[in-house]
Amino acid sequence: MGSLDHSNGTLFAFRDPAIYAEYETKWSKLPHDEPSWNQRAQEVADVLAIDAAQRDKENKSPRAEVALLKHSGLLKLLGPKKYGGGEQPWSVGYRAIRKVAEADGSIGMLLGYHLLWSTTANVVGNPDQADRIQKLIIENNYFVGGAVNPRDNDLKIVSEGDRILFNGFKHFNTGGVVSDLTVLEGVLDGTEDHIFAFAPTHQPGIQFSHNWQNIGLRLTESGSVKIENVSVPWTDALGWDPQSKTPDSEVLKIPFASLLLPTIQLVFSNFYLGIALGALDFASKYTVKHTRAWPYGGDNKPDAPSEFYILSTYGTFHASLRAAVALTDRAGDQVRLTYTQFSGSLSQRAGLSAHARGELAEFPLPAPPAALELCVQLAPDGSWGYIAPGEQAVTSRVHFQHGWGQSRGR
Repeated sequence: MGSLDHSNGTLFAFRDPAIYAEYETKWSKLPHDEPSWNQRAQEVADVLAIDAAQRDKENKSPRAEVALLKHSGLLKLLGPKKYGGGEQPWSVGYRAIRKVAEADGSIGMLLGYHLLWSTTANVVGNPDQADRIQKLIIENNYFVGGAVNPRDNDLKIVSEGDRILFNGFKHFNTGGVVSDLTVLEGVLDGTEDHIFAFAPTHQPGIQFSHNWQNIGLRLTESGSVKIENVSVPWTDALGWDPQSKTPDSEVLKIPFASLLLPTIQLVFSNFYLGIALGALDFASKYTVKHTRAWPYGGDNKPDAPSEFYILSTYGTFHASLRAAVALTDRAGDQVRLTYTQFSGSLSQRAGLSAHARGELAEFPLPAPPAALELCVQLAPDGSWGYIAPGEQAVTSRVHFQHGWGQSRGR
């Protein structure tokens, strides 16, 4: 079931959000603690797993999947309770990202990026801005995308009275097409100073190219976007003094303001791990049910799971995966502890020293390459893409490539 829509003169297909309407009522009550949030993430994954391969083939814009995330409450997981959020730590958010990615890597990635961008003001905004943005996002159950990519040229910002104008082009804009708000980031004209700000997505100045035709993570809507004269009040320039139009050093010139980097490193680590965990589960079930034992070895086995090379391949991968999970969870706990101890008022944020921030960096850094390496091994040209489940597993009929292909997306 799907529909067509026009955006910037482009006709594109999307899945009808009505297919998940029943979950708006079913999940009307937010989870209340860590176990119930973990359970909600599992329930979302169960729904997505039903037709993940088919949705990947169709490659339609994921409006319906974002509606499912909204119904589930997962978009509010980190938000303050006073506005209707779950007020859970990042460690719970990371596990939710991973669990959703086990069923669908694309939707796990969308959830991860939303959780990052929705908390941007908590890191680089002043406390009043952080509070206003949280209220806006949580009370409206908004999904947030971001036109922020450090590998692209920065957006250009000019000041016009009490407003700033963003202009430029970004080759990647994950989730933007299906978002309600977009995080913009650029450099103020005549300076080297960067500004983050939120803007409503649905406006003429945010023009999506609808050109995300990728081998993996196909439903992330990570195509390019043109930003043309998008106007934002100076009061919404995160961490800036709107009167002097200069960065507030108490907000932006402290180690706490750099926490977006280790935070997003673990977003990537967890949706990569989710992809690997989901692929391992799929492949092991396929091997048990369909893979045939080799009949010409001399020491013939009654079935594939009894083959030594299959047991060894799965065992080695399982051990490596568990090690990567432990590494990533430990890093997530360190991020949790840092936010718990230093979030809030400017004086609390100032308590994070440069030394402590440097020590924190050591935890997330090894996690993304460890997780990605496991995903690479899933490929047919990797260590076990053909060996363990067999060559039939990567045919379009079985669609095991839905798992390994996801890791080729970024």
